Amino acid sequence: MRIYKITNQNNTINFNQNKNINNSAIQNTNSNTNYNNQKLITQLNNLAKINAISFSGKQNYEIGLSDEELDRRSDSKKIATIKLLSTDSPEYQSLSEGDKKALKHLIKAADYIADVELQLDDKNNIPFRKYLEQEIENGNPKAEKAMRLFKGQKGIFSKDTNMEEISLAKGLKQSPGRGVYPRDLSVEEFHNILFKMIDEGKDEEVKKILNQRSVVVRNGDELKGIDYVDRFHKEFDHAADELSKASILSSNKDFNDYLKLQAAALLVADPMLDAYADKKWATLQDTPLEFTITRENYEDKMTQTIFKNKELLNLLEEHGITPISKDFLGGRVGIVNREGTEYLLKSKAYLPELAKLMPYNDEYEQTIKNDNKQTMVDVDLVDVTGAVGEYRGKITIAENLPNSDKLSLTIDGGRRNVYHRQMRANKEKTLKVYRDLLLPEQREYLSVDDYHHFTVGHENAHSLGPTKNNAKLGEYRNILEENKADVAAISFVDKLTELGVYTEKERKGLLINFVLQNFLKAKPDMEVAHRVRQVMQCKYLKDNGAYEILDNGKIYINVDKVVPACQKMLKEIIRIQADGDYDAAKEFINKNFVWTDDMEYVSQILQKNQSALNGEIDAPLADDLRNS
Repeated sequence: MRIYKITNQNNTINFNQNKNINNSAIQNTNSNTNYNNQKLITQLNNLAKINAISFSGKQNYEIGLSDEELDRRSDSKKIATIKLLSTDSPEYQSLSEGDKKALKHLIKAADYIADVELQLDDKNNIPFRKYLEQEIENGNPKAEKAMRLFKGQKGIFSKDTNMEEISLAKGLKQSPGRGVYPRDLSVEEFHNILFKMIDEGKDEEVKKILNQRSVVVRNGDELKGIDYVDRFHKEFDHAADELSKASILSSNKDFNDYLKLQAAALLVADPMLDAYADKKWATLQDTPLEFTITRENYEDKMTQTIFKNKELLNLLEEHGITPISKDFLGGRVGIVNREGTEYLLKSKAYLPELAKLMPYNDEYEQTIKNDNKQTMVDVDLVDVTGAVGEYRGKITIAENLPNSDKLSLTIDGGRRNVYHRQMRANKEKTLKVYRDLLLPEQREYLSVDDYHHFTVGHENAHSLGPTKNNAKLGEYRNILEENKADVAAISFVDKLTELGVYTEKERKGLLINFVLQNFLKAKPDMEVAHRVRQVMQCKYLKDNGAYEILDNGKIYINVDKVVPACQKMLKEIIRIQADGDYDAAKEFINKNFVWTDDMEYVSQILQKNQSALNGEIDAPLADDLRNS
């Protein structure tokens, strides 16, 4: 029986999930309960309005943005729309009939993954979506605008491109535990429960709580970890069924074998089944179609708090328990682009050579070995759902998976890079703003291709460097990993130019563009790993003479100092990762995560010239197929 406590000014009411209410402020001694119970519920609801909670058993929702704010944010000028493949796209039309039919089932499978992700993100997402749907049916124009934002950011909560928090539901704030921990669980209570369970010898239960594939619920005065497959068996069963149907229709045997393994992994709560599916997925190179269930753990801020509690962390280590942040899920459906993939495969040949250039490479084993288990594909997107398609101040343009915490990498599995062609097609507007900021004589080197060259280097770099002790870095782990991938990509530019991968003009364009893209529209907070590392890099580059802002307000890039600065930063990062030194990670990030006057100056210009605050995915082919 859970006891809730609600405080409103000087009034505090304690109550439980049964009908027994006990509080000196509210007494109900009348046995004729109908009137008095309703009166009590009304009083409780009045006290709880600040959190929009209903004690009649149902959540009351209101749209959390004013009419003016809704109009502003839902205006098409404020929304960046990324259009994916349509029915008449030549990429789709050139597919075999079997692959066309398979796509329909893959899209449906990705939709089920999307519903799981909404629940992992916050338990209110699906009920709030239903509320908006009902309001739209009732003719509420505010709900239509809110729904457009909800579909774009894929949930109630988001940060916009200016790093401003958005909550579409009045009175609700995003929980640090997202939807993978109880919403009312505080950090202090979380840690105390873990201490208690360890003291009582419940190590196995704690392991289930602290692994990457469980949803944590209350279990009396303790907690309980429920595997995703068991928690979301209905959605996963449906997704598995769709994958099985696609595996019968698709034209490629390897791809079909993967779909069968992935379907099996959705039916039984066995991490090894995921490992088999991941291992097979990472071998796919020559397939017409692309399907991925992505699993990354950037959003769980509750598990990360353990690394700040040295006493608890040491106790867990004594019992052989390593806390791992929870995975959040996405679905990707696409068609492999042969020409784009050929370019990617050229970079693959150099990975073993680049691995030798990594700092302290004799101290750790890298994912890239002599056998180079790394596949790469460039993909025309049909649909992106869940975490892959969330436009929350950013959108995913490429992924290198599985991450280092995944079991498949322990059974001789490799990794696979997938690049999103449609996601990078919108860089021209950003490039124009950066070009205008740059000293005129350096503008000729910039090209929209610079973004792709850099992204390829970034994703390849995720396969280089130490991984064994990364989990010990806690909430700093992802920041440093993204930081490493960025500066490693630049550290190798001169070597790759020497090898003929880049021309001298491309080299300069890549380096100039890298410096510029570290300037942001607004200062991020520590929760946004991809943006934090850009602030760190911007400061580090300035400290090492790689750029300066001239008296005329233009940016000058000292191209010859960019690579040495990145090599120096890379060496510091690898030392921390190899050692798994949490305190050193904290010190390094705090030293470099500094928003400078230069950054503020450029951010104001970017905000004036980049109007989009939110974004959305337009997937016409996917819509046609799911509705056919």
